[in-house]
Amino acid sequence: MRITIKIGSNVLTRQDGSLDVTRMSALVDQIAALRSGGHEIILVSSGAVACGRSELRHIQHDLDSVDQRQLFSAVGQAKLINRYVGFFREYGIPVGQVLTTKENFSDTEHRKNQENCMRVMLENNVLPIVNENDTVSVTELMFTDNDELSGLIAKMTHSQALIILSNIDGIYTGNPEDPESRLISIVKPGKNLEEYIQEKKSSAGRGGMQSKSNVATQTAAAGISVIIANGNRDNILVRLMNDRDNTPCTEFLC
Repeated sequence: MRITIKIGSNVLTRQDGSLDVTRMSALVDQIAALRSGGHEIILVSSGAVACGRSELRHIQHDLDSVDQRQLFSAVGQAKLINRYVGFFREYGIPVGQVLTTKENFSDTEHRKNQENCMRVMLENNVLPIVNENDTVSVTELMFTDNDELSGLIAKMTHSQALIILSNIDGIYTGNPEDPESRLISIVKPGKNLEEYIQEKKSSAGRGGMQSKSNVATQTAAAGISVIIANGNRDNILVRLMNDRDNTPCTEFLC
């Protein structure tokens, strides 16, 4: 099975904004296990801006939002990809960095070039690690968040499944912190979830559960099953593959 896995900023960063190296290493272990089981993996990873922000705590002067994003992502992406390279090297897994923009999905020539790049990497057993190129993206042409990017990548690579890892188990019937709320395990095609969606966005990223639900619905409609799960749960990726019925998550059927 070819699987696109998206890891959100709130999974990869600690409360103080620094990179959670322990969690990152654990997720790499799981991805390596999936690959050894015969699965092809495309990784869409957030965390660059958060990494850069924690690396440049010494900056005292104010920066506007565009300057901040460009500076933090430029520094943070280098730190992020170097960590991935080191962790995956322990398993003998070569990785390749793919930085993209929304224009690459709308322009036919750019789309074909990116699609070809991904194909060549997979054919040569290289694990693609994809992120938005925040250093050159302008506000009007940015992805809503990496949830949107992961859905586009899943469709571009003809993945059979998309797994979106967040910091909660999935979509609930109410506030996840409310003991009366229950996790929605299965979402069938055509099911409207608007009444259940919490508007609160990620503290470390740009997305929220509304975005994840929209992307999951659109991606499932394209014939790709989508799972939203908690990336902070131990061994979550392996559990989703081997024991999904007993693993908390929200699955969108296609």
